[in-house]
Amino acid sequence: MRPCLLALFGLTFGALMPWAGAQAACDVQGARIEEQIAAKPELQKESNAQTVRDLRTLRDAAIVLETYKYPGECEVLLGIARSLLTDPAKTIEQGGDTDEDKAESLVEARKPKGQSEKPAEKPKAQ
Repeated sequence: MRPCLLALFGLTFGALMPWAGAQAACDVQGARIEEQIAAKPELQKESNAQTVRDLRTLRDAAIVLETYKYPGECEVLLGIARSLLTDPAKTIEQGGDTDEDKAESLVEARKPKGQSEKPAEKPKAQ
């Protein structure tokens, strides 16, 4: 009877192992995005500040995905950030959309919605 229980336990444990591996946390800290940014002299130039902000946004988004238990998606974002950091010159060359209307619409889209802003009521004159 005992060998049968051990075999059943082994099969159950073995079946759960791939699932446990798939649920492993995304290693945002281990990606060392900030250290890689600091190590690239071309990213230290003021003209590349937007590229650095974008890389940090990708890192922050990966943290959010990790927090909400989306390890696969988190790894995808870290992979994108790593690939952009591998060749900063190409990243800088690819970036730089200068469409001002698009930039304004993105800024507007980032503003929180939902609560209507009511103008402050003026006190009534007595």
